[in-house]
Amino acid sequence: MRTKDQWFTEYSESHLNETNQLIHYICVPAIFFSIVGLLMSIPSNGISNLLNINNPFIENWAALVLLITMFFYIQLSFSVFVRMLTFSIICLVGNYFLSNVLPLFYTSLFIFVIAWIGQFYGHKLEGKKPSFFKDLQFLLIGPAWVFEKLLKK
Repeated sequence: MRTKDQWFTEYSESHLNETNQLIHYICVPAIFFSIVGLLMSIPSNGISNLLNINNPFIENWAALVLLITMFFYIQLSFSVFVRMLTFSIICLVGNYFLSNVLPLFYTSLFIFVIAWIGQFYGHKLEGKKPSFFKDLQFLLIGPAWVFEKLLKK
């Protein structure tokens, strides 16, 4: 497995344009948030029955998928793991409250589509294809890279 620095260096190669970076700072977290919302929209009666702890933040498909992705992030570094775990919890809580005021599936789908349009526009400005066309693992690297870049500013 590549190191965090190797992943971030390779990801950075197609994210040099400042406008594209700004778009990524907004759209990558929005996509992550919307995916959590889409996963939370999947009926999870089986998970609820299995765990039987009556906690809507944990008893859903998003929490299960996020738990699995945390294994990827902990292998990169503890700091990446902590950042992504924190953001994942924020996404779970945010989507839970969002679901109380708006239809979660349709709202998440809207955010997902708009954010991807932004991403592809940014890459058009950059003149390079998105990294995930080369390796799907870059879909997990993108959010970690964004938080790394934002924390260095």
